[in-house]
Order: sequence, then structure tokens, then C-alpha cells
Amino acid sequence: MPEALDALTKSLLQAATNAGAHAADAMAITASSVSIEVRGGALEQAERSEGTDIGLRVFVGQRSASVSASDTSSRTIEEMAERAVAMAREAPEDPYSGLADPDQLSARRDAEGLELYDATPEPSPEALQDDAARAEAAALAVKGVSQVQSAGAGYGAQEIYLAATNGFEGGYARSERGLSCVAIAGSGTGMERDYDGDSRIFQADLRDAQDIGTRAGERALARLDARKPPTGSYPVLFDERIAASLIGHLLGAINGQAISRGASFLRDAMGEQVLPEGLSLIEDPTRIRATGSRPFDAEGLPTQQRAIVDNGILQGWTLDLANARKLEAAPTGNAARGTGSGPQPSNWNIALTQGDASRDDLISEMGTGLLVTSMIGSTINPNTGDYSRGASGLWVENGEITHAINECTIAGNLRDMLRAMIPANDARTHLSRVVPSLLVPGMTLAGA
Repeated sequence: MPEALDALTKSLLQAATNAGAHAADAMAITASSVSIEVRGGALEQAERSEGTDIGLRVFVGQRSASVSASDTSSRTIEEMAERAVAMAREAPEDPYSGLADPDQLSARRDAEGLELYDATPEPSPEALQDDAARAEAAALAVKGVSQVQSAGAGYGAQEIYLAATNGFEGGYARSERGLSCVAIAGSGTGMERDYDGDSRIFQADLRDAQDIGTRAGERALARLDARKPPTGSYPVLFDERIAASLIGHLLGAINGQAISRGASFLRDAMGEQVLPEGLSLIEDPTRIRATGSRPFDAEGLPTQQRAIVDNGILQGWTLDLANARKLEAAPTGNAARGTGSGPQPSNWNIALTQGDASRDDLISEMGTGLLVTSMIGSTINPNTGDYSRGASGLWVENGEITHAINECTIAGNLRDMLRAMIPANDARTHLSRVVPSLLVPGMTLAGA
């Protein structure tokens, strides 16, 4: 890890100690990014940013405070420490706050072997513009596409370093390369749009620009001539692109912060069935070339593979140190934070057991119902799991897609939906959330 970030965090810790902090941890992040957008084959927008952010969290007894800055001068560091200690002295006591004990800390202090950073040269703005232009051209080549709303390419890199007065020091680098395209089909009030895109750690893994543009155009075309669906109870198939949102609700419900507050529809579900028998939900922060991977969490605790749900049965909460202490449980190495905030529980790479059937098989088997390809808005009660969202997609009649659907609402209860869902086998395994298309029988549709 660059010596500069190491020196910055140590300076922050020393300043905090000098200012009267009993304990502290510090984070330093350097980031650079470049993004390009094209329109009509010409450059529309180009942006580049570089900077360093530093953050300091201090403890005065059981009181704590966090501060951050983008100026790394010695004067700023001293002022940050003095301000943080003054703030902490005025903060209410929290019996659950505090750093990890030294014997809890991760022995791993870097990301060697995880392949989170592409060491090949940063792509030039010209190369990014060419990728975006090729995606736009491919979308426009799809018959029926009238225009491309946006086509963009970007690159970003980060270096992250964490140090604390409990003896932890560690850091690692990340990189990301992305390409996206939003195509519009039709004209006037009948226009519809859809998108495609890809984001990878390694440039060599990124999908081809032409494929992305073509798929964006085809998806926009499929949304033309949309109608409202009939109102009633129908099976709903969540397309792979949005199916992870259902699992996201489960993850939110087993987040330690929600559990410790009692604000979760799964607060009493430990050891109970929350998914169909045979399905497991595995978290693995050690997956190679996955954006959710990390060698340690934001409190210096080790990350590790664990079964959140095993064979349908809920096995554990997602915990940082403070919420683990509140719940009298062991932390799970899931603390996340920015430079200006304290840790909160967050999940890393997630994979749901995939099914045996393809998405097309589920479409054939569902009879008559809705294939949801996009959603807007939401009314979700975290305490009861009551679920209602605006949706659009494709109508399925007798096992075949017949026409596009928009302006409808789908509703149900998440507890029931999660226990009844049927997975396809189409999940993209490079994503941080590997979730296939999910069929949920018997949801309520409100349309025409």
C-alpha cells in the first residue's frame, strides 16, 4: 500500500491522541475517475476527478464522533482531531461503542489474491469515447430504435487504507471499468426506453460495446405498444436484472441495525424457514474479481464466507461490532463506512442457489402472468413485510410472451413471497449479488 496513505492515517491517530482521544481509527482514500458520454457519434461530456479524502473517528470513554476532510495538510489534521474530540465530549454515551479488541482483528491486511485491481494502464479518453460511440451505433442499428438517450464509458480506481489505535493497519486498491447504453424506441407519446450495461474490475472481462448497444435497442423495442394488465392474482416472474431487489429486502430485514431496533419483519425468524427448502443464500467476501470482495471490514475484522440462509433456514444476522454487542452476538465482519461516518452493517458478495429451469422454462410453466423487467417507487413496510411497487414488463399468456405491460402495481407480503419463490438458472456469476430470475406465484396485480 502506498506509504502516503499509511503516513496520513498515522498522523490522524497521533493528532487524535494528542487532542485527548482515548482511542481512534482513521481512514484515507485516494480516488480517480474519468467518464465519457457521446451523442450522435460526437463527444457530449467528459469528466475527470482526482482527490484524497481522510476520516477520523475518536472515542472519549463511551462517547464518539467522526469528522472528515479533503485537505491533507498538517494544520487540517490537527484541527480535525481537536474538533472530533470536542464533539465526542458533548456526544451522549453509547455503551456499545468502541474499537475491536486486538484478538478480534483480521490477520489479513491486504487484498493479495482477490484480484480487485487491474494493473493494466488506465484507458485513454479516446478509447472510452470509442467504446461509447460503438455502443450508441449498435443501438441505432436496431430497426425501430429512434434515438439513444445516452451512451457512456468510464473508469475508476481507489486506494483505501485503515488504521486504528488497537494496532490494526491495512489497505488495498480497487479498479472498475464500465460501459452503458440507454436506447429509445418509437416516437411521440409512444416512446419507450430501456438499457444495458456492464461493469467489471478488469478491462479484459468487459462485454463488447456492440453487444451492449444491440441489447439495449432490442429491450427498448420490446417495450413498445404497452398496455395495462388485468387486475387480479397472477404469477410474477422477476427478471434477473431486478430479481436481486427481492433478496435485497431479505438482507435489509436481517441487518443487525434493523434487528436491534426491532424494525424488521424477520426480527423473530432466527432458525425459521425464510426461503423454500433447498435454497441457500451464501455470502463470500473472498470471491476473486468480485466488486463486493474485501480482505477485512471497516473495523479491521476478518471477512469470511458464511451461510446467511441454509436450506431455507435463517442462520444469522449481518453485524458490525456495535450491533453485535447490542444483540449479545459475535460480529460477522460486515462493517462498512465512509470517511465521514461511523460503521454500519452491510453485506458483501451474495449468491442465491440457482434452479434447474431456464427463464424461458419458467415463462412456459407460469401460464398467464407478468414478467417484470423494471420497477419504480415502492411502498414497503419493514415491520410487516407488506410490499407494493410500480412495475412494467411483458405479459405472458398460455406460457408465451404476447405484449408489453406498463402502469401497473404488484403487491404481496415479502415473508410469503420469499418462501414461495422459484429460481431460474440465469444469474450472472460475476456480479456481487448473484441472483437468478425469480418466479413468485399468486401476487396481486392492479392494472386496467
